[in-house]
Amino acid sequence: MPGGTLVLSREKKLYPLFRTRLAELGFTNFEITGEERDSLNFIINEKKPRLVLVGSGFYECSTAYMMGKLLRTFPKLNIAAVSVFYKIPDDLGAWFIYNGVKSYINFLEGPDEFYGGLIKVREGKEYISPGVVERMNMRREMAEPAGNITDRQMEIIRLLCNGFTGHEICDVLAIADDTLSVQKTKIYTCLNVRNEKELIRVALFLKWITVEELCFFGREYILNPQPMKPVNKSTRRIAVKSIRLAPA
Repeated sequence: MPGGTLVLSREKKLYPLFRTRLAELGFTNFEITGEERDSLNFIINEKKPRLVLVGSGFYECSTAYMMGKLLRTFPKLNIAAVSVFYKIPDDLGAWFIYNGVKSYINFLEGPDEFYGGLIKVREGKEYISPGVVERMNMRREMAEPAGNITDRQMEIIRLLCNGFTGHEICDVLAIADDTLSVQKTKIYTCLNVRNEKELIRVALFLKWITVEELCFFGREYILNPQPMKPVNKSTRRIAVKSIRLAPA
């Protein structure tokens, strides 16, 4: 299919429906795959598609980040993100464009807008859904595209996923609080997550960490409220004696 369209989707049960709809919209040379990472790179090298249609939830909430990473491997690749079943906010949809994706099509904009967008990208044009355009126009400047997660950032991600507090991470990695704060902001922006819970979800989905590797009790573990300090034995004897000698 050199010069055709490669569709990325994990919804294998819906492949027959996708083929029917794409054919109805005039796509004649296309293939659908659920492969990812190195296997996907191999397919792109072999098939040399003109257009890649990727489901916005292909990598769950980190699809925009992963498409940016794919474009660093294939800079000339024309990618269009399509949101059908995986409903994402327009702010998150904008990150596809910030990371180099040419088009973003959202079914929530309505069937006419959605199918019209697909026809435009089939014709080699660029299309961005009105909702995403609106959110992008509200910004004073374009956001910087996400880079690759560094080795240091991956160390921080692993520690965060294992429940380490900020102070504990600074102690383990021998870094300052300000340094950790900057790195966490970069990680969150890069992966389009807002908190540690969403970060754990992304890390597990992308297989950066496995459930078996999660260990929350590797350090001194003290819950609040704090336990009372042990009473000195001699003090305890005096206290007991005083109670016994107290008048009735």
